[in-house]
Amino acid sequence: MIKTILKQLKQYKWIAVISPMFMIGEVICEMVIPILMGQIVDRGIYGKDMAYIGVTGIKMIIVAVTGLLFGMLGAYTRAVAGSGLGKNLRKAMYDNIQTFSFANIDKFSTSGLVTRMTTDVTNIQNSFQMIISMAFRAPGSMIVAMCLSFYISPGLASIYLVSVIFLAIVMVLMMGTTTRYFKQVFEKYDELNESVQENVSAIRVVKAYVREDHEISKFGKAAENIYRMFIRAEKRVVMVGPLMSATVYTCILLISWIGARMIVGTNGVSTLTTGELMSLLAYCMNILMSMMMVSIIFVMLTMSEASARRITEVINEESTLRDPENPVREVKDGSIVFENVNFSYSSESDEPVLKDIDLEIRSGEKIGIIGGTGSAKSSLVNLISRLYDVTAGRVLVGGVDVRDYDMEVLRDQVSVVLQKNVLFSGTIYDNLRWGDPDATEEDCKRVCRMACADGFIENLPGGYETHIEQGGTNVSGGQKQRLCIARALLKKPKILILDDSTSAVDTATDAKIRRAFDEEIPDTTTLMIAQRVSSVEKCDRIIVMDNGCINGFGTHEELMAGNDIYREVYESQNGGDRDFDI
Repeated sequence: MIKTILKQLKQYKWIAVISPMFMIGEVICEMVIPILMGQIVDRGIYGKDMAYIGVTGIKMIIVAVTGLLFGMLGAYTRAVAGSGLGKNLRKAMYDNIQTFSFANIDKFSTSGLVTRMTTDVTNIQNSFQMIISMAFRAPGSMIVAMCLSFYISPGLASIYLVSVIFLAIVMVLMMGTTTRYFKQVFEKYDELNESVQENVSAIRVVKAYVREDHEISKFGKAAENIYRMFIRAEKRVVMVGPLMSATVYTCILLISWIGARMIVGTNGVSTLTTGELMSLLAYCMNILMSMMMVSIIFVMLTMSEASARRITEVINEESTLRDPENPVREVKDGSIVFENVNFSYSSESDEPVLKDIDLEIRSGEKIGIIGGTGSAKSSLVNLISRLYDVTAGRVLVGGVDVRDYDMEVLRDQVSVVLQKNVLFSGTIYDNLRWGDPDATEEDCKRVCRMACADGFIENLPGGYETHIEQGGTNVSGGQKQRLCIARALLKKPKILILDDSTSAVDTATDAKIRRAFDEEIPDTTTLMIAQRVSSVEKCDRIIVMDNGCINGFGTHEELMAGNDIYREVYESQNGGDRDFDI
């Protein structure tokens, strides 16, 4: 896990190495100043040597400025290294997510991925900056100060040693209970993000059903859970402050009392100078504040451990779909063959989603697909473009197993308009050119005419330069579907899959789109999943799906004569006597 995180330092690793060196330089400067202060008191003030005071004072200024310079350089380098690590972690996760198959994506919730990209990376970034500064500064400062204290007076320095051991035991006990709560906090962040995402994406439904109070309550509960977890953890962490203060003041009192007796001495023999006592008091704060820093480091590491584990899960996740060693880079035609295909979304599933699928579609055929809800229509077509891999059997496109193709080549020739239409922020031209980045304006207008989208586009104030909001929220469902169809056509694919992609358009427009397909792309194999029989009855053949199996396959006339499911759907839609959910 740590190796995976640190691997993302990349170009910032040398800056990360240099940063602690600046911190060590700053610590050394800080440790030298109390010694110089003690010398000024002992040799300058008591010795009434103004020249010595002046020279030593200049030395102190030089050391202080040098320490300031080291501190500034350390702060800058750790900020650059920490921000760079955060940037690289986000990029590494995002890049790997782009390689995920649908099966990989199913393992992570959207809200979970958002939390990993934001909160978790921020925790790692903050912890890393603290580690490369405090993790070197705090122990270094404590060790140097302790050594110099023992050099000045081993007896008085023993007080520091006892205090450090006491605080270390207390912090270890506290951190043990605090760690558990911090780990639970980040699991609750997913619930919070999920609540926000669900509310924003479905805001129209929320307002239509006047469910704002319910959504506010749901968000409030998620936020309250995080608040309570943090309070439980922080209640234990804040106890370090009072204990630290009590220990510091106890040390100061003991050192002042014992140190004063040592200065006065026994029988007039002094064993400690005033300057040395001043130095010891200065080191007291250094040692105990270093312990406070160490405690903060423990807290940050505790918080970041859960975040590091969650980030590593995404970075190390390997796609279930991979290109073969020597992939096929050309799709000869649009023929499709299913040979004894079984498919399950999970290896743990008892029942396959698709069972014993044997199917042969000739290149250029227009195929309709119809069936009840949950009959696996979308699952069937998802195997063609290799969005999922079959569990058993094989799927051939152009006479070649889809697993033998270069995935980019295959998906470039199998254009899919998914059931859930998605548009991106940008102009209409920008969205259309997802199908072909090099498409001309005339190409875009041609496919829009085929998809019957040209009419409403030309009536928009900006025409094809009209800005589309994220998700296509400023166009209707039917307009969105037609733009998605046009975008798919721009790829000039050998296979076109329309997954219920005309459900939001009227029957007349639906008929025009199908007629345009027949006239403009007669050689393209078209698979059309539809709810209306009228959308598929003119197809060359029609597949009837039922419970993951092919119940019937033939022309409209053949199915009307010999398939009960198809005939029942047709009669229910044309008779008008009852509704039928397909």
